[in-house]
Amino acid sequence: MFICDKCGMCCRNLQLSEFYTDLDRGDGVCKYLKGNLCSIYECRPLKCRIDDSYEIYFKTVMTREEYDRKNQKACEFLKQVKE
Repeated sequence: MFICDKCGMCCRNLQLSEFYTDLDRGDGVCKYLKGNLCSIYECRPLKCRIDDSYEIYFKTVMTREEYDRKNQKACEFLKQVKE
């Protein structure tokens, strides 16, 4: 299971993935990000919900363990970009 610490780095680097281009406000930052949090969290897009996103988009291409590992690695990478 992926545990989010709400740093907001994934929502500040949307330019790194074509999957999220529709959420990019034009500078790589999600148009719904306020501070470090999602301003529409309760009704955020499916692609922004880690568990649901796996079931709909990624279940047929990788195991849940691999998906969680990839998300964790991406999170760690994005935190290094910040420094």
